[in-house]
Amino acid sequence: MSQLPAGYAKFLEGRTNDFIETVRPVLLQSAADGLYGVRVVVNEPHALQALVDDRIPFGTIVEDVD
Repeated sequence: MSQLPAGYAKFLEGRTNDFIETVRPVLLQSAADGLYGVRVVVNEPHALQALVDDRIPFGTIVEDVD
């Protein structure tokens, strides 16, 4: 799947290229599986992590700060 669901695409709007390059593959994985949502963790100032999380419903993105 190369297309993101509308909510996932909206989440990426206005983000930096580095942010998008980090998060988009995980959003694609979530969309392909259709089972779980995504957690995006920002470890200031320069670390970013995204992962499919089985505690989050599909289609939902949760942003956390670590």
